[in-house]
Amino acid sequence: MADSSFDIVSKIDRQEADNALNQARKEVEQRYDFKGTDASIDWSGESILIKANSEERAKAVLDVFQSKLIKRGISLKSLESGDPQASGKEYRITSTLKEGISSENAKKIGKIIRDEGPKSVKSQIQGDELRVQSKSRDDLQEVQRLLTSADLDIDLQFINYR
Repeated sequence: MADSSFDIVSKIDRQEADNALNQARKEVEQRYDFKGTDASIDWSGESILIKANSEERAKAVLDVFQSKLIKRGISLKSLESGDPQASGKEYRITSTLKEGISSENAKKIGKIIRDEGPKSVKSQIQGDELRVQSKSRDDLQEVQRLLTSADLDIDLQFINYR
């Protein structure tokens, strides 16, 4: 019998992220407490730029964006935000959406699988994803449960289950 396998990835649906940003922009433009604060949220290349005339307003815009991401099914683990920085009369927050598994995190995940997972399971790093193989599908499901319950600082998805 051939080995069963699945891939562990960390990806974001760009369309959903764009929809969340557009919804947040619309809400910021319409909400009464943002009137006159010059608050805005926009794409700036691959990053997201939040502007407002006070630090609290910039953080409030970020909070609105985070709530829209959650509603769209995007984990906040994939959002990396900086602290508000003064730039002239406005405050700016630059945020990025993280995709892919870094080699450091891939090694950490591989170590968790080796140490705590079933012995028949093998994992190997392939670029920015991990392939997990085993003869037993039950062992693969056990690895998925193990990684889901592990407290990792990245959002994981399990794909290509064969």
